[in-house]
Amino acid sequence: MTTHGGATAVRLRAMLFPAATVLVAGVGAAVVLAADPTSDAGFPLPPCPVKLLTGLDCPGCGVTRMIYSLLHGDVLTALHFNAAAMLFIPFFLWTWGAWVLGRWRGRRVATWEQWRWAPHVGLVLIAIWSVIRNLPFPPFNALYV
Repeated sequence: MTTHGGATAVRLRAMLFPAATVLVAGVGAAVVLAADPTSDAGFPLPPCPVKLLTGLDCPGCGVTRMIYSLLHGDVLTALHFNAAAMLFIPFFLWTWGAWVLGRWRGRRVATWEQWRWAPHVGLVLIAIWSVIRNLPFPPFNALYV
């Protein structure tokens, strides 16, 4: 039999990993803010290996600059850097929130990831985004980062 204090201790222990993710995200945000990936002056983070090797924008190219722009409240510039990733943010937050709530409740909480067609739709959207952001003619060449 668990006492009320024991249940609280279990819940608090369950929140250690979510708290760690918030800490890691905060440190990552601080690094991005300090590095300013939108300037050419000494950006210390490595470039995208796909772009470096192929010259093509991968589906994730521009995410660091997108995050930097969001941290400064500049949503339109963030959309320019990676519109697909911007559209994914609510789904990521939904998944993270469900994970935290599931840990708090002690049982899993369903998310969009369990939907039957979610992986297929996700892969198709990533493939389409990968192609259209590399098309060499207007209006698609405006998606280059």
